[in-house]
Amino acid sequence: MGRRLVPLTLDNLPDLPKRCRSCVFWELDPVSGEAAVKAGRPELEKEAWISGVLLEWGSCGRVVYVDDVPVGYVLYAPPAYVPRSTAFPTSPVAADAAQLMTAWIMPDYQGQGLGRVMVQTAAKDLLRRGFKAIEAFGDARWKEPACVLPADHLLAVGFKTVRPHPAFPRLRLELRTTLSWKEDVEMALDRLLGAVQKEPALRPL
Repeated sequence: MGRRLVPLTLDNLPDLPKRCRSCVFWELDPVSGEAAVKAGRPELEKEAWISGVLLEWGSCGRVVYVDDVPVGYVLYAPPAYVPRSTAFPTSPVAADAAQLMTAWIMPDYQGQGLGRVMVQTAAKDLLRRGFKAIEAFGDARWKEPACVLPADHLLAVGFKTVRPHPAFPRLRLELRTTLSWKEDVEMALDRLLGAVQKEPALRPL
């Protein structure tokens, strides 16, 4: 099984699932996001966002290929590039951390260690760029796939709560710890990265 982890660019953006290419939950603030969806241009806004981040900061994610088939991806960026990150009751993300926006692996490819490799690759990338941690907003009341990852699953792969909240706690993972992950976190990562599978819906926080 040949697998590659490739930096996300405009060239491979079409390899993301269609629902993710047209989702601007994280990339725009709530008002702008709703307007983009109503105007029928979320894919254009997504492309513009990735283009801007590439120019100013560099690649903001990784796409996973198995035998040249795209099977998953992870998206992350400094919180300054993530307008929605200021809309949570537990904002802001710490200054020394990048934000894990979302991640996903096709169900048929879970359980093969791809999740661990993907997150470790992101960790190495962010360490090289001077970040100490990655933070994420978790959904403590998660019931179905959506743009905000379930808090329980984030905790299961090593995130720690840094700001509690009954609905949207902010969690943190020290990047150096991810580099020594063993296979015992693999099942938890599969649950986490397989959690976003349906069409995400924009919803007010």
